[in-house]
Amino acid sequence: MMEFDAELDVRQLACPLPILRAKRSLSQMDSGQVLKVIATDKEAPKDFEVFCRQTGNELLASDANAGEFIFLIRRR
Repeated sequence: MMEFDAELDVRQLACPLPILRAKRSLSQMDSGQVLKVIATDKEAPKDFEVFCRQTGNELLASDANAGEFIFLIRRR
């Protein structure tokens, strides 16, 4: 995975909390910075794809490993 500017651990949180926390974290970042999100909610891949599409942020990477999902999101 590529480098990131901030990390957000939302493991064990269910929808909509991972999205809400990511939105708050991204709002505190500068344009172009990258947020790494670690989630365990099984709906997270779909949720983050829709979130990025709707907000204009860029989903750079999405990976799944042993029940955890890792997302890299570039702030618009």
